[in-house]
Amino acid sequence: MNYSQFGTMYPELLVLTVFIIVFLVDVFFGKKAQKALTPVTLVLFGLATVAMWLIPINVTEAFGGMYVNTQVCVAIKGILNLGVFLVLLQGQQWIDSEEGSVRRGEFYELLLVTLFGMYLMISARHFLLFIIGLESASLPLAAMVAFNKNRYESHEAAIKYIMTAIFSSAILLFGLSFTFALSGGSLYFKDIASAITVGTHSTMLIVAIAFVIAGFGFKLSLVPFHLWTADVYQGAPTAVTSYLSVISKGSAAFAFLVVLCQVFGTVYSNIWEWMMYGIIILTITVGNLFAIRQRNMKRFMAFSSVSQAGYIMLGIIAANTIGMASMLFYILVYVFSNLGVFAVIAAIENKTGKVDMNDYDGLHKTNPWLSFTMTLGLFSLAGIPPFAGFFSKFMIFTATTSTGSIALYILVLIALINTIISLYYYLLVVKAMWINPSEPVVPQFRSACTERMGMWLCLAGILALGIVSWCYGSLSCVSDRAADIFAMIR
Repeated sequence: MNYSQFGTMYPELLVLTVFIIVFLVDVFFGKKAQKALTPVTLVLFGLATVAMWLIPINVTEAFGGMYVNTQVCVAIKGILNLGVFLVLLQGQQWIDSEEGSVRRGEFYELLLVTLFGMYLMISARHFLLFIIGLESASLPLAAMVAFNKNRYESHEAAIKYIMTAIFSSAILLFGLSFTFALSGGSLYFKDIASAITVGTHSTMLIVAIAFVIAGFGFKLSLVPFHLWTADVYQGAPTAVTSYLSVISKGSAAFAFLVVLCQVFGTVYSNIWEWMMYGIIILTITVGNLFAIRQRNMKRFMAFSSVSQAGYIMLGIIAANTIGMASMLFYILVYVFSNLGVFAVIAAIENKTGKVDMNDYDGLHKTNPWLSFTMTLGLFSLAGIPPFAGFFSKFMIFTATTSTGSIALYILVLIALINTIISLYYYLLVVKAMWINPSEPVVPQFRSACTERMGMWLCLAGILALGIVSWCYGSLSCVSDRAADIFAMIR
């Protein structure tokens, strides 16, 4: 075996290096080193992220084509790293509390393992490696959801998450078993794509694609596979909820794009394209309608994330390099916008324990900075100009309609109508903070330094990405070099 192939996996090796160092500090340096574990993790992870961006990228394969490392793979991994860094900053106050500090090292280790699994999912071009990455990302998340061991809601959320994860993985594997049979016994993406065609095995192929989409649908909280989302988001610690909402969703979306295009690209227009039309419409619409009814802020953001997943899927429907660039840009903007909102929710919950929307009445009187951050984050999620969310939605709508298909124009029209609905329920929170005449429920307080730093970075991202076009241009150039992903699309 040529062990030099492992050098191709330098993003994964960087994450594993951080994991090993954090593990050693946690195990061998005793309780005195526990307080230093947070800054150590932040510094090491930040250095690993910078190193990943600085290392020259060559399109390489390893292990017989099971693993690939391309510019677009490094780009999405870099976006995920940015989100993880923000989660680490925003979760520092919670992890330093009495509830979290006992298992501080375990939290960081579990988080890094899940990130490693997501990396494998993104770069996998063989279903064996893909499943290893999927389970490496899913199983530690169950432990993270159950991290607040003294709360019943956390245990309930963990049980629901692990049962859903097992069920979705089983469905996905069932679909892959059909795919394996249709391919003649290969698990390589390209081999399967060249073997399957519409006609001879059309019924089995439809079933296989339906099960694969359903398996990913659970991971992405697509309707009707979203029923676990609100309960898990509500019961999990807020830092874990934000991680589930952004990082897990972003990695699964890119992996979904690769699987659909590279494996089932030859039957794109015949089968799975139309399946996705219905799922996207249901996801955006149902997510928006249920979000209107929520009063708990974490459940509110859960259904918001369901709706946002539908918009991300529009980039997959485009099935071209413009769609990929738009999807990457959308995920990047979503990282800043969603984590900015969750940063405020976490700060208020850590200080007061309040997570109900009514508790935000008159928030601007006592905490104007938090109100301002929440408002900009919600405006960006709603797609209000000149914030970054407007441009991300504009880019993804443009990419979706670039093919000129009437069906896609109708799909974008429905998405636009739903954008108006989302604006309504996002403004409900803004109205509570700035307009509702009641006396403030949340007292004045000063959030932790790391929480403020996370908020500043989120605000900078929301404002900068709405003004600077360089980022989208860079992602577009990166996506152009990944045209091979769509080579099987007719």
